[in-house]
Amino acid sequence: MMPAARGTHATVVRLDTVPVRERFDFWWQTVSESVVSVDASSDRAADYWAEMHLIDLGRLQLSRVRCHGFHARRTASRIRRSDPETYQLSVTMSGRSVLRQEGRETPLASTDITIYDASRPFDAWNTPIGPSAPGARTGPRAPGAESGPVGPSAPGGDVSEGLILSVPRDMLALPHRHVRHLLARRIPGHDGLGSLLRGLLQGLTHAEHLSPADLTRLSGVTVDLLTAVLAHQIETNPAPNVADPAALLLLRIRAYIDRHLHQPDLSPAGIAAAHHISLRHMQRLFAQEGDTVGGWIRSRRLEHSRRALADPALATLPVNVIAARSGFTSEAHFNRLFRHVYGVPPATYRRQTARTSASRLTE
Repeated sequence: MMPAARGTHATVVRLDTVPVRERFDFWWQTVSESVVSVDASSDRAADYWAEMHLIDLGRLQLSRVRCHGFHARRTASRIRRSDPETYQLSVTMSGRSVLRQEGRETPLASTDITIYDASRPFDAWNTPIGPSAPGARTGPRAPGAESGPVGPSAPGGDVSEGLILSVPRDMLALPHRHVRHLLARRIPGHDGLGSLLRGLLQGLTHAEHLSPADLTRLSGVTVDLLTAVLAHQIETNPAPNVADPAALLLLRIRAYIDRHLHQPDLSPAGIAAAHHISLRHMQRLFAQEGDTVGGWIRSRRLEHSRRALADPALATLPVNVIAARSGFTSEAHFNRLFRHVYGVPPATYRRQTARTSASRLTE
């Protein structure tokens, strides 16, 4: 049983009640169950200290972690045993960290953001800053991991702090090959859109002030803001294939579709005309991503509907109205599509999410 204090929206995991010799293994088993499975090592394994606040955001999960230094590795064998098909967004709050994926190794300092794919191997180092943190460096020396002043301390030595947001890959309205270009790259979190995202995630860690309905709605806001941050990075720091005007045009078309999902007459021909290109040219753009224009519109409408069905504030709104607001003209067609993608009919999905929200309130 996990030694944790559970609130309405958050679970707090601490190691205080775990025997010292068992803490390191217990901690990484907890990480495996709540974030992602990794192999870990640390020079502080004998007296490890860590603390985690888990915030339930429905399909998203946010973790605020304070811990001693470590080296974590996600291997191909770990992925074969458990693949959550998620992106992990990491925000370094204090200390220094390094992430290696896709042949890139990126040092990260306070306020820096990065994203990595839990379905692909990666290495991560996390290092407190401070001369009083014995054994802070774990694994190979991390670039940029020089010592310096440190913030809060914890039993057994100095700690670092960070945020991790787990996002199902299918929730991002961006092609995976474009996101892949951003894996293990530094995204500034001190200004611009990065600062807005970092501030939102920090605010969400104070979940005791928010209702389940608030968190459900904010999960959609979080995904939208994350998408905006990544799209900005793609446009300002493009890969060679993304620098192609055709690829940037596709990003703009996808954004246009998201803004007009509610229009039942949204059609490939109308979208092409709005961008002053031929229908055949636009179809080729989507085909290069292994998709079709109609398929993309359907998937985005389904995700928009799923968010609405999970929103307690819309609980009295009939399913057919939600479907219509997302651009579906046939309730029967909507029901079939929703069940095919999410495994249950929309009404059942709504009841299940309502029961989950109710159980959080009574815990």
